[in-house]
Formats: sequence, structure tokens, C-alpha cells
Amino acid sequence: VSTGIQERLGEFLGVTAADMPTLRIVEPGADLKKYVFEGDVNALDADSVTKFVDDFKSGSLNPHRKSDPVPETNDGPVKIVVGAEWEKIVLDETKDVLMEYYAPWCGHCKALSPKWDELGESVRDIEDLVIAKMDSTANEVEGVEIKGYPTLKWYPKGNKAGEDYNDGRELPDFKDFLMKNSASYKAKFGAADAVVADEAPKSEEL
Repeated sequence: VSTGIQERLGEFLGVTAADMPTLRIVEPGADLKKYVFEGDVNALDADSVTKFVDDFKSGSLNPHRKSDPVPETNDGPVKIVVGAEWEKIVLDETKDVLMEYYAPWCGHCKALSPKWDELGESVRDIEDLVIAKMDSTANEVEGVEIKGYPTLKWYPKGNKAGEDYNDGRELPDFKDFLMKNSASYKAKFGAADAVVADEAPKSEEL
């Protein structure tokens, strides 16, 4: 087993001891793309390596994406997203998606978790609004810049490029954001909030 810098490089590339032996092409850039040789590495020869490189150059290879297994059930208040299903859930043009990219060891993520669950529960019956999360240490997505944990992004129906969420991280902050940015959330809760505001007691003038 490699140690030191080789081990750290393996972790950076998402390669574990269980993946060995492996042959990969790494393409540096804004999002690090990795291509995995799908054949039998133990039976490599010059022709198969040449074809692998030629396929990469021609653009016919699909980048390899690290992904947890797809959950057998995914009907909780917060949708679990894995690398293999990121496009299916997050880029669904029929839904607004508020997404958390987290790390299991992150203290800020742990503090956010109960609030995120409560937010998900509060919008559970809005079919076209999804509160979701993805463990970014075990899953990869092309083109998503993770600046720190947790990274929160908003993917509304009309803009699946993703917008950084930079507002507060308390439950009222999230609800206020959704009221301003999700028509579905506003349709569900806007009228009720207006009624509550109208019914609030007014101070008497002296």
C-alpha cells in the first residue's frame, strides 16, 4: 500500500486501496475530470492503453464520477443526492431545489442538520420544491465549486446553473429566502403569512 505523498494523491483523486490496481487519466481544470480504464487492468497491453488514450483524446470517454450507491428509498423530508443521480434530482426543470453539499466530519454541517431536516419537513407536501443534501466527500459532480462545508446552492426551475446561497443559516432565514425566490413556496405559505400579519394587534395611539 502506498504511503505519504502517493497516498494523499490517491485520496485527492478518489482512489482507495480497494480500487487497486487501476489505470486512470486525470484532466486538470476548473473541475478535475478523471477517466477510468474499464477493462481488465491485469491484462493490459500496448494496444489497450493506446486505445484508452486515443478515446480520451477524441472525447469519446465519459468522466468517472465517485458516487455512493443510489438509496433504495428516498422519501424522507430531505432528499439524499448521490453522484450518479445528481442530474436527475438537481437539474429537474420541474422543481426548485435548495441543495446542501456537506462533509460528515464538518461541525458546521452537523449544526445545520436539524434545521435542514425541519426545513425539509415544512415543505414536504410541496411537490415541486426539494430540500436536498449530498456528502461531497463520497460523491462528485462536474462543474460544482465547493468553497467550504457546508456549501449551499439554489437551483430554481428557471436557472439550473446554480446560485450560491449566502443568506443566514437559521430556519427563518431559509423560509424567508424561499418566500422571495420560490413561487411554489409563496403560493403555499404567502397568503397564510399575510393573514397572520393582518391579524397582529396594532399598538394604540396615546
